[in-house]
Amino acid sequence: MTHPIYAIPDVHGQDALLEAALTLIEAEGGPDAEIVFLGDLVDRGPDSRAVIDRVMRAQAAGRNWTVLRGNHDQMFVDFIERGEIHPPRLRPDLSWLHPRLGGDVTLASYGVVCSEADLNLEAARAAVPAEHIEWLANLPLTHLVGDLLFVHAGIRPRIPLERQDPDDLMWIRDGFLDHEAPYPWLLVHGHTALDMPTHFGNRIDLDGGAGRGRALWPAVFEGRDCWLLSETGRIRLVPPR
Repeated sequence: MTHPIYAIPDVHGQDALLEAALTLIEAEGGPDAEIVFLGDLVDRGPDSRAVIDRVMRAQAAGRNWTVLRGNHDQMFVDFIERGEIHPPRLRPDLSWLHPRLGGDVTLASYGVVCSEADLNLEAARAAVPAEHIEWLANLPLTHLVGDLLFVHAGIRPRIPLERQDPDDLMWIRDGFLDHEAPYPWLLVHGHTALDMPTHFGNRIDLDGGAGRGRALWPAVFEGRDCWLLSETGRIRLVPPR
């Protein structure tokens, strides 16, 4: 029997939804289930600190969890380390602290009020545990298991994995989402929020929009076959005919 691998897409500070997703996974796969988090633990939702605490504690306790770094996680790190709120890949009219991005809500979960007009950087550095930033900054960008490549945003087609731009792995949309040819692996990603997780044939986008008020869908893979987990059982994801 193929060893099942579970995946959790972009949590975006929704700790209650994460707890429910983990409960579904444990009910099916047990406490030793292998789980891959697709990044973007933080921003938009109210409980980014609680999400980081939960996942860090579980990893430290020996859970078989791999956590990838998303662009929102990177923006959090860049703010604390350098005071950066305008990453190059972000639209120039937005910043990480804009409500649409949700960095302000992440900092609020640590008890700090920040805005574009008042960065309050020293207060943020004092409030955010250094181990949170160090942990986020050192998360991997990809996770390859057999025929499955897990990544936050996607990859640049026709470029070897070892030569991929780290920014692309966290940010890419153009050139990836419209690429229909097969990859050497089935890509499993988040980053681009949909109404529901969707199988596109060469890739599966699991981001169902938890950061936008929709559901957080955990998934299970057996080889290249994928199912979403729900309270009523598995829901198979199939590629378009």
